[in-house]
Amino acid sequence: MVLVHIPNVLDAAMLGNVRLLAEGLQWGAGAATAGWHARAVKNNDQALAGPVLERLQNLVVAALQANPVLQSMALPRRMLPPLVSRCEAGQGYGTHVDDALIGAAGIRSDLSVTVFLSDPKTYVGGELMVETLAGEDDAKFPAGDAVLYPSSLLHRVAPVTAGQRLVAVTWIESRVRDPGQREILFDLDRVRRAIFDKEGKTGTFDLVAKSYANLLRSWADG
Repeated sequence: MVLVHIPNVLDAAMLGNVRLLAEGLQWGAGAATAGWHARAVKNNDQALAGPVLERLQNLVVAALQANPVLQSMALPRRMLPPLVSRCEAGQGYGTHVDDALIGAAGIRSDLSVTVFLSDPKTYVGGELMVETLAGEDDAKFPAGDAVLYPSSLLHRVAPVTAGQRLVAVTWIESRVRDPGQREILFDLDRVRRAIFDKEGKTGTFDLVAKSYANLLRSWADG
């Protein structure tokens, strides 16, 4: 799993509230918060700290924490309050890798999350491009959807040539830092839930649930 599309992280009502709050944000140069090696390629606007941004951040974090797919896949220990960034015509973000430790708390960036707030039909360009062993993979999803990907990968935001791209971006420190182990746990979680939905609490479910719990116990940090 490299880029993982998670639909409907924000439902229509939550998306409406987030967009309404976004209208009251104050903006500054995004380069001001970039790592020293990324400042030269970061050309976007970023929402400035304040009560409106804090309310918006709380809504997005609550939605991410309530999303069962993200929780199962990422196994979050800590999550940063999201940055809200805006790209208008001529803006973008060149190739970079996210800092390993982010924020005052020094969160280890295992996974990056982009929550799309703009309808993709309202802007041209602005694709999130992530470099994988198979080449670049891209993401430009409907408003309210999110994409999850490893923070360790080089990535960029293609220049916007028309319209406005608005996103919320955050980083997750997982309880399980190894991506291969997280994938095994995610697969097992999907299997145990499928068994429970189809058959209830059977002996087969109990065995899979035991394996999931014991692997998580073995692999979880701290």
